[in-house]
Amino acid sequence: MENQKNVHVFATWQVKEGHIDTVLNVLKTVREESLKEHGNLFYTVQQSNTDTNTLILFEGYRNEAAVEEHRNTSHFQDLLLGQIVPLLANREIVLTTPIA
Repeated sequence: MENQKNVHVFATWQVKEGHIDTVLNVLKTVREESLKEHGNLFYTVQQSNTDTNTLILFEGYRNEAAVEEHRNTSHFQDLLLGQIVPLLANREIVLTTPIA
């Protein structure tokens, strides 16, 4: 049986010097489109207080299938992978399940 527990995604991005404004601009659209997804619970973008080139995304999805659906959307494929990832020096992603 498929995992029906909520899945939270923590993504830490290190943006290459000089590209933060471009990344934030494209990310605004990714966030807006992600929030429209049926399986999305929330999508927040945070910026480090000590390094403005470090972004942390905190996303919530209904289950693992919703995460997979998110990764197959055009905004994820074209905007995030196609436009944002090339502007990152580092990208770390951790999937978690909340503990009651």
